[in-house]
Parts: sequence; C-alpha cells; structure tokens
Amino acid sequence: MPAKRPPVPLSRERIIDAALHIADSQGLRRLTMRRLGDALEVEAMAIYHHLPRGKEALMDALAEHVTAVQVEAAPTWQETAKAWCRASREALRDHPGVLALALTKPPKGATTLAIREQVEQLTDAGLPGAAEAVRTMRAFVFGSVAVEVQQSGWADPEVDTWTRRDVQADADFERGLAALIKGLQI
Repeated sequence: MPAKRPPVPLSRERIIDAALHIADSQGLRRLTMRRLGDALEVEAMAIYHHLPRGKEALMDALAEHVTAVQVEAAPTWQETAKAWCRASREALRDHPGVLALALTKPPKGATTLAIREQVEQLTDAGLPGAAEAVRTMRAFVFGSVAVEVQQSGWADPEVDTWTRRDVQADADFERGLAALIKGLQI
C-alpha cells in the first residue's frame, strides 16, 4: 500500500486558483463555498480562515486577481499603454468565468494600486490626462473582452467547445487599440 501523501496546506492562493477553475469551467453561479471546499478537499468553513468575509471576500479576490495587472514601463507612453491593454485583455480572457465580477466590482486593493501605477507610468512618459486615458483604456479592454467572450460560445450551454483564441478577435482588438492610442494623442 503506497504511503499517503500529506494534504496540501490551504492558502488564499490555492483557494483563488480552485475558485477560478470552478468559475471558468462551470460558471460563476455554480461557485459555492461547499463546492469550493469539495474541490479543495476541505470543509467549506476552513475557507473562512483565509477569507473571513466568506463569499463576498472570495468574489472581491477573484475580481482583483484578473484586474490587478502590472507591466514594465516602455520607452514611450504609447507602448506602455499598449502593454497595459494587452496584458489586461489576456488576464480577462484567461478567466471568462469571472469577467462579470471584473466588470461590476469596484477596484480595490491590488487593482487600485495597479491603476495608480498605470496612471503614474503614463504621466511620467508624457501623456497629459493620464487618469482619463486609463479609464478609457479600461473601458475599451473590458468591452472588447466582453464581446469576445460572448462570441466565443463560452457561456452558451448548447456549445460543447468554445473558441478560446480567435485570430479575428485578435485583429479586431489590435485595430481598436491602434485607434484608441491615436485618439489619446489628440
């Protein structure tokens, strides 16, 4: 009989990873504390030691996970802005199950810090009105990803497989990003 492996310790990161997996594979409505506990092989109450506010804290953590994007500053504000938009898009596309949270939860914690950093990088690189530009960029990215996820078939119960990456969506995003950057230069 093989030796029994010790259980993997429960951590906030492990909880968030398991919750993302459930939300992405089954949808946010199917994410319950009981189902999450089962996935982690712990009692649901054990999760509250890491997230004392329970499900509300979990939802905040998931939204933060996909919206607290950071990138290195590039030589120009245009390249920095593009890097932020592309990285934000990837984070959201990687977890379509929590897109609704990202769209509706106000920025908190690490997301607020990431937004501040983005504004500072763009300001330092010479973009006037960087705070307004960041709001515009976030609106563009969130809207683009929402349309992309909608068209992918991810949320359609009639679709067996959904399109995770779409060449046309990539081209549409890059065209929109170029127009956005051009518009911010005015």
